[in-house]
Amino acid sequence: MFEVYITKSGKYLPNDPISNEEMENYLGLINDTASKARRIILRNNKIVTRHYALDKEGKSTHNNAQLTLNAINTLFDESFTAQDMELLSCGTSTPDNFLPSHAAMVHGLLKNKSVELNSSTGVCCAGMNSLKFGYLSLKSGNTKNAVCTGSERVSTWTTADKYEQEVVNLKSLEDQPIIAFKKDFLRWMLSDGAGALLLQNKPNADGISLKIEWMEAFSYAYELEACMYAGGDKLENGEIKPWSDYHPDQWLKESIFAIKQDVKLLDEHILDKGAESMSEAMAKNSIAAADVDYFLPHVSSYYFVAGLKAALKHKGVGMSDEKWFMNLGRVGNVGSASIYLALEELMHSGKLKKGNKILLSVPESGRFSFAYAYLTVC
Repeated sequence: MFEVYITKSGKYLPNDPISNEEMENYLGLINDTASKARRIILRNNKIVTRHYALDKEGKSTHNNAQLTLNAINTLFDESFTAQDMELLSCGTSTPDNFLPSHAAMVHGLLKNKSVELNSSTGVCCAGMNSLKFGYLSLKSGNTKNAVCTGSERVSTWTTADKYEQEVVNLKSLEDQPIIAFKKDFLRWMLSDGAGALLLQNKPNADGISLKIEWMEAFSYAYELEACMYAGGDKLENGEIKPWSDYHPDQWLKESIFAIKQDVKLLDEHILDKGAESMSEAMAKNSIAAADVDYFLPHVSSYYFVAGLKAALKHKGVGMSDEKWFMNLGRVGNVGSASIYLALEELMHSGKLKKGNKILLSVPESGRFSFAYAYLTVC
């Protein structure tokens, strides 16, 4: 088995940062009415700025594959070019199309040479699954390097025009033409961007590298129903009825393809299962909170921070405040790209010293999955 090192990190955040007051200028008004939920959600998540691959007319400036390509291009220099790449592993929640895969579409833009591809789907853990595929490929000796990415282009999924037909339908039923909170909620939570990591089987000769000591992943789908979903709708028994089982006119009338979240389930399980899985990951690999110098948790909202700290403390793996490293308020919740963006910022911060230990923690509310990675600065 070979050692695996993160030797470079890069990112791409499209266009200028967008403030809270500007969001509806880009996403639009549903039924020409300002969202009643927006201010409450933003007050809780404490995100101040985010990025959209949109202009103010709601037109796309980049698709997901282009965002990913731009992040990958920051990894290339004279010592490592696109021609040196052996594996491309891409994770996202929001691919540009069902088929071909996201990695194939990114590779099509790279136009470098034949490489092995992997596409990881899911929600926030898609980026960590992408990283783990690259990690295992190098660990086994299958490849000597891998480019791994996490990216999202969710803004165009949440523009007002995507919900107009449902509002028309609600009016025809003499109902209140207000989009359900489970749909409106995520319009003010998610944003666009991409991160990329270069994995190699040798550390950098100059500068820092991050040795991947281990990666662990957990799923609680066997006991919990879906919490965050798209391309279907939840039935009373908790099952998801897929889009292909709906009549085409329902796709628009009921916003079947909208991203939705069951906030009650989120509050009930995300913290407890997160603390449970992190405790198990640390115990399995014989590390304690005292061993960690930097704790990078992907948290969708600052609303959850106090609760997460309490849940981790209860499980005996609480991290002191000075170990936490987050950039949520500045870059927003970029789903599967968030952990890449946080790690990239830390790697370029000048704070890291050889021997430092970094713990990455990524929850996914899709059907409650969690992923972890433990890194050593070298």
